[in-house]
Amino acid sequence: MSEVVLREAELWGPLRRHTQARIGLGRAGTGLPTRHRLELQTAHAAARDAVHSPFEPDVVASGLTGLPTVRVRSAADDRLTYLQRPDLGRRLDATDRARLTVGEWDVVFVVADGLSSRAVHEHAAAVVRETVSQLAGWRIAPVVLAEQARVALGDDVASAMGAAMAVVLVGERPGMSAADSLGAYLTYRPVPGVTTDADRNCLSNIRPPLGLSYQGAAGKLAGLLGRARELGGTGVGLKDESDSEPVREQVL
Repeated sequence: MSEVVLREAELWGPLRRHTQARIGLGRAGTGLPTRHRLELQTAHAAARDAVHSPFEPDVVASGLTGLPTVRVRSAADDRLTYLQRPDLGRRLDATDRARLTVGEWDVVFVVADGLSSRAVHEHAAAVVRETVSQLAGWRIAPVVLAEQARVALGDDVASAMGAAMAVVLVGERPGMSAADSLGAYLTYRPVPGVTTDADRNCLSNIRPPLGLSYQGAAGKLAGLLGRARELGGTGVGLKDESDSEPVREQVL
């Protein structure tokens, strides 16, 4: 190994343990070294695959042992329409609305494919199970598995089912360092077309071992749900007062 390579490892090695950002890549002539260029192309391909891979409700349902589920679609008929018409991804398909069970539910969990079905397939069921286990005494609606869905579809679902709160678990927009990140959005008494993002609370980057763990996400969600019920609201007026998880060192 050359002296230049050794110096580079000494300089960038300690920093790379604490971030997934691509730092200190160096250059080969006027471009990136071949290894880093191939890594970048691989990450880009993974992000594209995450966006376009079809949602498989059976994968999520198989991990929700003992929890009833119901499957719905948004008003976006296909993936291309979903990507081009965000407004349709926020509304329930009129026919599928009839599948929803109306009741006096305290909360409904909506698992939505969003922009990364991969994230939903890998993480959503575990987060729902962990959170439900901490909600003893709560009236929990059947878990809604929603295809071609965006966050605000949870407003339509909660309104149709009579649920006081909606928790939407959705695949987040893939980046060049993560294509499997899951987000959780909590909304109190949502009203379709009226509720805004300022009325929601969000947990992001749920994807162990590099992001928030299932236990950590469930603890925060359960705590926020309890405080939201006490305060009668979510969004800017509701703060996460739980202890943060310790930062993990990552060896790349």
